[in-house]
Amino acid sequence: MTRKITVLGTRGIPDVLGGVETHCQNLYPAIKQQFDVDICVIARAPYVDYRHSQYKNLETRALWAPKKRSLEAIAHSVLAAFSTVFDKSSIVHVHAIGPGLVVPLLRLLGKKVVFTHHGPDYERQKWGYIAKQALLIGEKLAVNYANEVIVISEVINQLIQKKHRRMDAHLIYNGVNIPEPLAAETISKTLDRYALKPKNYLVAVGRFVEEKGLHDLITAYQKSGVSETLVLVGDADHPSDYSMQLKQLAIKTPNVILTGFLKGDGLKAVFSQAKLFIMPSYHEGLPIALLEAMSYSLPAVVSDIAANLEIGLPAEAYFKVGNVADLAEKIKARVVLNSIDYSDLLRNYNWLEIARKTVNVYHSINKSIG
Repeated sequence: MTRKITVLGTRGIPDVLGGVETHCQNLYPAIKQQFDVDICVIARAPYVDYRHSQYKNLETRALWAPKKRSLEAIAHSVLAAFSTVFDKSSIVHVHAIGPGLVVPLLRLLGKKVVFTHHGPDYERQKWGYIAKQALLIGEKLAVNYANEVIVISEVINQLIQKKHRRMDAHLIYNGVNIPEPLAAETISKTLDRYALKPKNYLVAVGRFVEEKGLHDLITAYQKSGVSETLVLVGDADHPSDYSMQLKQLAIKTPNVILTGFLKGDGLKAVFSQAKLFIMPSYHEGLPIALLEAMSYSLPAVVSDIAANLEIGLPAEAYFKVGNVADLAEKIKARVVLNSIDYSDLLRNYNWLEIARKTVNVYHSINKSIG
């Protein structure tokens, strides 16, 4: 008998910017490709253009969510949790600690719950005191009440062992797809739109929030004196004082280009022709954007936070987080590099293998799945 998995905690799929979103967009089609299981991914209506649809043989369903940063995740997750009463799902897979607040509710509703911890979001600078407390509670409830817990990095595994004494979590990394070649016309169309020249620009990808460190990057780029253009791919989900100030800083800085959110072939085109990838983050879970850059063999400069160190790049790729002078020096030193072969490192991040490991977690709850 085919069983059904309902997924909540993501803004939506496909092509919604974010680490959790990219994770879900890749994981569940890889599961569906290999296993006989029905999967429904519940999205937040403001981020997708459907109410009920399909993506790569997955069911996708959008439910209302307030477009307000502090309420969005929890309001949507409560609605999604109650909706599972009627969807005949045997397991609900919850992603991230904000939505993790509803794990006990799902258990009360009779569901088996798998929870994936994508990182301690309460460390993000954007959250105020009340929101941070809610996220801390979400982490505690999810880690303690989920039937099974998945962590995407050893850093997170150590964190929940120390804080919550959960010793049986499953370590299953994020993944990355090896890119297929793009048509020359697709590449030139994207680059022409932003007046970019192949192998003559640096790229950073992320939401315009403080913990991504893009303000440090713009300042360091100025200090570095390199001639290549700096391309910032991303925007803010919810406009804030910080995102507006960041855009003004970018506009005032020569040779900095803002593309807004890019997805699909547009993002692939920008990655494929970049000269250097930069990630100045103060906080990450296990950064999919960095894995994507590695899949294009891009030299990288990344902050020395634990999540980035876990990937195992050469020591010279790391700079001291928050140290603008160090970042500027690393940009100058590494912008002269050619492509780098990361194939040994990327073996750990195969989506088909990640899908198999995830289904094994489902099996540990319900032996009839798969």
